[in-house]
Amino acid sequence: MSGVQPIPRIALSWLLLAQVLVILPHLLHLPPWIIGLWLLCAGWRIQVYRMRASYPGTLVRVALLIGTAAGVWLSRGSLIGLDAGVLLLVATFILKLLEMRSKRDALVLIFLGFFVVVTAYLFDDSLLAALYSLLPVTALLAALIGLQHSGLAVQPRATLKLAVSLQLQALPLMLLLFLFFPRLGPLWSLPSPNKAFTGLSDSMAPADIAELSRSDALAFRASFSGAVPPRGELYWRALTLEDFDGRRWSQSPAARLPNPAQWSRQGAALDYSIVMQPSGKPWLFALDVGQSDLPGVRQMGDFRLESGQPVRQNLLYRVQSWPQAVRQPELPAGVARRTLQLPDGGDPRSRAWAAQLQRRHPQPQALVGALLEHFNREPYGYTLKPPPVGQDSIDEFLFRTRQGFCAHYAGAMVFVLRAAGIPARVVAGYQGGELNPAGNYLSVRQFDAHAWVEYWQVGKGWVSVDPTFQVAPERIELGLEQAVAAEQSFLEESPLSLLRYRDVGWLNDLRLSWDNLNYGWQRWVLGYRGEQQLRLLQRWFGSLDWQNLALALVGGGGGVLTLVALWLFKPWRRERDPQQRLLRRFDRLLARQGLQRERGEGVRAFAGRAAQALPAQAREIRAFAEAFEAQRYAGQQGAPQQLRQALQRLRRALPWRRAPSG
Repeated sequence: MSGVQPIPRIALSWLLLAQVLVILPHLLHLPPWIIGLWLLCAGWRIQVYRMRASYPGTLVRVALLIGTAAGVWLSRGSLIGLDAGVLLLVATFILKLLEMRSKRDALVLIFLGFFVVVTAYLFDDSLLAALYSLLPVTALLAALIGLQHSGLAVQPRATLKLAVSLQLQALPLMLLLFLFFPRLGPLWSLPSPNKAFTGLSDSMAPADIAELSRSDALAFRASFSGAVPPRGELYWRALTLEDFDGRRWSQSPAARLPNPAQWSRQGAALDYSIVMQPSGKPWLFALDVGQSDLPGVRQMGDFRLESGQPVRQNLLYRVQSWPQAVRQPELPAGVARRTLQLPDGGDPRSRAWAAQLQRRHPQPQALVGALLEHFNREPYGYTLKPPPVGQDSIDEFLFRTRQGFCAHYAGAMVFVLRAAGIPARVVAGYQGGELNPAGNYLSVRQFDAHAWVEYWQVGKGWVSVDPTFQVAPERIELGLEQAVAAEQSFLEESPLSLLRYRDVGWLNDLRLSWDNLNYGWQRWVLGYRGEQQLRLLQRWFGSLDWQNLALALVGGGGGVLTLVALWLFKPWRRERDPQQRLLRRFDRLLARQGLQRERGEGVRAFAGRAAQALPAQAREIRAFAEAFEAQRYAGQQGAPQQLRQALQRLRRALPWRRAPSG
């Protein structure tokens, strides 16, 4: 064991701190026993360093490994998969601390730590998480520096300073690779089974929308290339719900088929981009009628946009929408059958009322107008705390409780329209959004979830109407908070949400500024993928081929490395030590006289030799040497001006060049 290099104290200290910083963000999704495992291993390793305990033997290490594997199995139900793999990786990162004896073991632990830092992005890739990851990376670099047994091994501050300096030096090269290196799918884009998603599902009961209204989680952000449309026109379609079983509305299996419907563009188009949060669902959000050029995105038969894969990471896509488009002017028989479907029985009063409305208003547009007028005229109310309804939910709502929110009104209206023979369906999505003036974009959150109605009319195709507007126009024009201000139910289960304090000016400005930073992070960093990179490079280089890309990488990389080298070595930098700078001038003056100071020769010895060679200037030479030694080694307080004056006297006494002998 004599050939094993011991681990310096500072390196061990940085390693323990790095482990804490690396593991900390994982605690949100790891079982509590991982904390106990780290405390056990860290405490044992400290006692080993203090020579109060010995390294664990083979049996103990095997027992710890088996126990850890059993804990992973009990916590995740498997040893395979991303969640189980991350947990096993973190546990191995901790256990490695106990068998770390040599510098090589410490290097393995440090490199393993870098990888564990990256796995945290599987669960959180926000700007705050990225900024935090700099802390464990810095600690791991400091531990790596502390392993080198240099003079820094006993200087924690100098070790930390060098670790930060190394990261700053790597920053230009990192930016170059980020811009030009071919984009690969990031590790954190892999699906995580235990990752929680919040948002709309493919079926809806009123209680589901009520649950979303209690969440301030972000759904997506949208930036328009022109003016932002009025809030009352911001209906973000997600999916349509056509099947009704008497209690729930759900997506029809036929609507999931890639069968685009006919539609014609009319009016001006809206150009905008969306950064969507992970939802675990394939549908995307867009205004009617939307199209996107993102690969793998297609328009479905109900005019929603759908991706080929569920959205499990932040997704940036561009959309063009035509709000005035005519949608499906001819209704296929299959769609008509699905959008007229009702349960065989139930809700008799609603069916009878629909028949009465049909006799009174034979034209669909007139009947729809009568329904909307009914909701506006009668004492209906908008609330997130509606009273419960019985088996005949539509009858109970329309004729008894008359209290509800968007899902109640949309579902009841579609039921009556179908009973009157008018094809109709519920559209689920989001309505509105908060405008951030700092970035001129909209933030749409889960409490903006909304349901509205679209019905089919001959010659006009699908027409959208919103019965909620007739009951609570402030919900559409101002937002949910104003619509439920009387009952004070807005985010009542989230008292710490900053959205509840938008009336506090400075706090709201701070929230919007931070949100703007996060949006920039998602759009320009996380959203920088193959399509964005291709557009950027084509704008810079015109026609893009591998020669141009290779030239940019090699030339840019060489330029960055040259700048870093110049910054490190600083050939233009003057000597910071004024005494050493004056000594160098002293050496140059005597070098002109043919006298060179030998390697390792002291100032006094060199001055004595020079005084013998130049007896006429001996006094000035010895005066400089004595002044230098007094200030440099004897600790006498003297200003550099004294040395400078002695050097000037010597310069005046010396000839410019020594005359050649003979």
